[in-house]
Amino acid sequence: MATRPTSDRLRETLFNVLAPKISGARFLDLYAGSGAVGIEALSRGAAHVIFVERAPAALKALRLNLERLGITAGFEIYAGSVAGFLRSASSASPKRGPHEVVFLDPPYDAAEEYGATLRFLGGENLPPRSPNARDEGHPLLLSAPEAVVIAEHRRKDRLEDEYGALRKTRLLEQGDAGLSFYA
Repeated sequence: MATRPTSDRLRETLFNVLAPKISGARFLDLYAGSGAVGIEALSRGAAHVIFVERAPAALKALRLNLERLGITAGFEIYAGSVAGFLRSASSASPKRGPHEVVFLDPPYDAAEEYGATLRFLGGENLPPRSPNARDEGHPLLLSAPEAVVIAEHRRKDRLEDEYGALRKTRLLEQGDAGLSFYA
């Protein structure tokens, strides 16, 4: 119960909206939990999914779900915090990416994770750059100007309209949940 997987209905709504972007996309599933969203992305033709999760019980469920479904390729699992993954991805050479779709669904009781993660994805709080570095855009979204970032949250919790370079383009509400889309 602690993993709180995205409901089937909300996941279907999400992927109906994302349908034109999924085929061949690199998908980043932050706070992956049981992996339901990233696994759905793979089943709909995503080229690669990175699952980021730190909770041991959720990691166990994620690995078991992948195994039971016979999924053996097209994904990576990062067993650690989202902040740790973002720091390592932003300083890695070569950079990871581009990711055309980034989905985040932090535990609802960790409200501070939304702002911190979205600010980082929007280009704030990045490691200092050398003065001679070429501007290649955001390390996770570089060369993917059409990239979309989606945050699942409680319907009653409103996320900001802007986080750095990210701008909210859409809000979908269903039951007690909301999906905020950023580009």
